[in-house]
Amino acid sequence: MAGETILIVDDEEDILELVGYNLAREGYKIIKALSGEKALRSSRLEIPDLIILDLMLPGIDGLEVLKKLKKDSKTVNIPTVLLTAKGEEADIVTGLELGADDYITKPFSPRILLARIRAVLRRQHEEIADLQAVIHIHDLEIHPGRRSVSAQGNPVELTFTEFQILFLLAGKPGWVFTRFQIVDAVRGDDYPVTDRSVDVQIVGLRKKLGPCGKYIETVRGVGYRFKDIS
Repeated sequence: MAGETILIVDDEEDILELVGYNLAREGYKIIKALSGEKALRSSRLEIPDLIILDLMLPGIDGLEVLKKLKKDSKTVNIPTVLLTAKGEEADIVTGLELGADDYITKPFSPRILLARIRAVLRRQHEEIADLQAVIHIHDLEIHPGRRSVSAQGNPVELTFTEFQILFLLAGKPGWVFTRFQIVDAVRGDDYPVTDRSVDVQIVGLRKKLGPCGKYIETVRGVGYRFKDIS
């Protein structure tokens, strides 16, 4: 049995019932919320292991809920899977930039949603090799065990995915990684790869790193690499 707690946020009761039933059958503990306001209250009262968040909500919409979650120290690290309608590409991109870990479009297969949830939770639980080895490269310090990053001595707050990408690239400076390799290493081979999904994460990562963002180099037509120090 899975055992993790999952908060499902959707204003459609039939969606809540469908998703809740399938997750409960797999052993997950379920919390339900019909609005953004209730979702924020629930996420602070009982910190869930993952949030399934519909974007189209009455009152506070899904993107605003996500912003508030990522600004709260209690909820900032909760992985989030977005539920979106077809044609909401701009909102999906915004959600990923805000720190969402994955998304799935309606109508969706419960089996695919379960696979996405397992993949996100698996990434959360996987141990990084030699967690105590701190990476010092250029003027960056990356601590895998603490999942902390400092740039020029200043702490940098990264999402789970952004940290994984930085750890991957900085761990092998000079190596060129294709977008497919980045997605496979960070999100798993069951994630639908698009150039946009990788590029959005890189843009956000560079912005948060400030002047140190220049160390992530684009290799045109191939992918990305971290600037070699040799």
